Order: sequence, then C-alpha cells, then structure tokens
Amino acid sequence: MDTLIERVAALDVHKDSVAACVRLPGKGRRRHQEKRTFRTTTEGLLVLRDWLRSYGVTVVGMESTGCYWKPVYYLLEDDFDCRLLNAQHLRNVPGRKTDMADAEWICQLVEHGLVRASFVPPRPIRELRDLTRYRKAQIEERTREIQRLDKVLQDAGIKLSSVASDVLGVSGRAMLEALVRGTHDPELLAELARGRLRQKLPALREALTGRFRTHHAVIVSQILAHVDFLDETIAVLSAEIDQVIAPFADKLALLDTIPGVDKRTAEALLAEIGPDMSVFPTHRHLASWAGVCPGNNESAGKRKSGKTRKGSKWLHATLIQSAKAATRTKGTYLSAHYARIKGRRGHAKATVAVAHSILVSAYYILQRGVPYDELGELYFQRRDKKNAERYRRRLVRQLERLGHTVILKPLPEVA
Repeated sequence: MDTLIERVAALDVHKDSVAACVRLPGKGRRRHQEKRTFRTTTEGLLVLRDWLRSYGVTVVGMESTGCYWKPVYYLLEDDFDCRLLNAQHLRNVPGRKTDMADAEWICQLVEHGLVRASFVPPRPIRELRDLTRYRKAQIEERTREIQRLDKVLQDAGIKLSSVASDVLGVSGRAMLEALVRGTHDPELLAELARGRLRQKLPALREALTGRFRTHHAVIVSQILAHVDFLDETIAVLSAEIDQVIAPFADKLALLDTIPGVDKRTAEALLAEIGPDMSVFPTHRHLASWAGVCPGNNESAGKRKSGKTRKGSKWLHATLIQSAKAATRTKGTYLSAHYARIKGRRGHAKATVAVAHSILVSAYYILQRGVPYDELGELYFQRRDKKNAERYRRRLVRQLERLGHTVILKPLPEVA
C-alpha cells in the first residue's frame, strides 16, 4: 500500500496521558517508528510538541475522545496539520488493544490516507460555539426550573397554570411572590392580576385556593431566585455573543430570512456549521455530516434501514426547533413541504425533512451570500402538473360527496 504521508504522528488521547507514535522513512522501503507517552498538562503538551518537531512531523492524527482531544488539538494546530478522526473509523484489530497499539494503528491509517479528518471550525467559530451551546444549556435549565415550579404548585393545589398562560408573567410573578410572603387569601391574590387576565378573576380565585404550606414557600422562593439568576446569565451570554458574532453580521442577517429561523437560531446555526461552506464540497456532504439526511445502507441490491446517522446533537436540536416553527408559517414552501410528507410518512419524518431543507437553504445562502428565496406553498403543484390535476380531482370528489355540484372555472392569468 502506498505511503501518502512520509512523516506522520498519531495520538491516543486520554484524560491524563497521551500515547504518541511517529512513523518516519527507514532503511530501504521499511518504515521506522518511535513511541512515547506524555502528560496532558500544558507543560507535558509543550514537550510533546517539541518531540514531534524534532522528527519533522507534518501531519498529526488523533481520535476524538470526549472533550479530552481539545487542549491537545488547540496547542498543536498552529504547528502541524492536525486531523481529528472519527472513532468509528478507527476500529483496531481484536486482541491488540493497548494505548500504544492504538496510536500505532491510527498512525498507519493516516499515513496511507485511509481515514478522513473531521470538521473542526476555526478559533473564532469555536469560541462562538462554546457561548451558544452554554446559553442553550442555561435556557434548557430555566425551562426545567419552570416545570419544577409548576409541580410544586400542583402539589400545593394551586392551579395557576390552568388559568394563566405564563406562570412567570407580570401577574403570575406578583401572585407567586405574595404566596411566598404568606398571603393565601384567593381574593387578594386574584386582585394582583393585570391586563386581560382580569377577565378571568372568578377562575383565578378558584385556581388560587389550595394548601400552600411553609415548605412550599421555601421551594418556590428558591426557584424564583434561580430563574432570576438564569435570566441574568442568559442576558450576559447574549451580549457576549453579539460582540463575538459582529464580524459575521451580514451572514447572520441572511440566515434570518429563512422561515422558522430567528436571530437566536441563526446564531446557533452559524456557530455549528461556520460561515465558510468551502469545507463541505456539496450541500449533501453538509446534510450527511449533520445527520439530517437518509442513511445509505444497501447490500445485494436491497435497500436496508435508511435511519439517519448520528450528528451534532446541538445542530440537530436547532434544526428541529426551526423546522417545527417553519411548519406553522402560512403560505410558505416549508409548510407545504411538511404537509406533503406528513400524510405519507408521519410527523417525525416530515419534521426532519423540513430540517434538511432549512440546512440546505443555509448552505447556499452562506455560499452565495444571497437571502432566502421563497418558492411559495404552490411550488409543488406548479412543478408537477400531473400531481396538480390529481389533487384537483380529489378536491372535487370530496365536495361532491358533501352534496355539491362543482364547476371549475380557471382564473385569468396575471400578466
């Protein structure tokens, strides 16, 4: 097998140690290799970097093991061509499982070009990704706290969430704080309602009649304090994200034109896939990397499971959230796409299909620097005249079953 890289190194990364293997040209056609173990502290990684330099290494491959690869990759990326490798592509030969054997095996795979490097965004996008992911985690934690709050209120017999759509709105927050301070009279609590909620005063009085005890007050007070802390944290993170993403403001505005994608979602998309689409040869490569396209599994002429592959859970969650928002829009291509697939394949697969369309749109928007081009809800009827005629006949039959006589008269075409 041809050797594509003359001086290559491979790292088997763990929490406290790194097993390194270097393969170099030897005598004749033979390959010479050196092995050594290093610590994962900054001092140990600097020693590793100098050791790799001493052998003239040009390419360094490493397995993506949790988060332990990150400090190693970040310290070496400026001096070497670092390649992060998918662990599923690095299956070792059974019976030869040691750290050094793993490093040697990875080294051989890299030098012969048998594995492809994973996508690692540049440093500014990595910083943006850390911020958006942490903000997402804080938003999810806030949602969990609100769910805990409702459970405590249900335990106390307070049915506030059955009357007020937002328990932590202005009116709901005033009622909860009054409960914590010791006010249990439903009449007094209901009078704290503001706006349209005052139209539901009788229902509020009934919902606020319960058994709110001292321990409920302690728990609710702590939940409210935690929610306030999370709101402040989310605001600080959002302000920092605005500063980091400022150089990509034009691309952010273009992504915001996609139905179902708002500013926060556009920030998450940009953080996950980056602004440079040249790293993905086509939109199909991007969809495959993200795990929002059908799997490719065929053998002996038979198509097997088309289950989607695993991708970034952060990107997948963002796309699914955007897809669900897009399906509720009116008169858009994405909502029509969802309705077209849902009848045949169900809600879940139709949602993933819309998520795939959003990602493909984002790919071309970032690649070409143009806003989203809305095709309209009638795109599929215009594209396929045969299906449009069949759809028209089906609608006529439905009206005839209801006892109507249908006469179709086409509208004059608009010039």
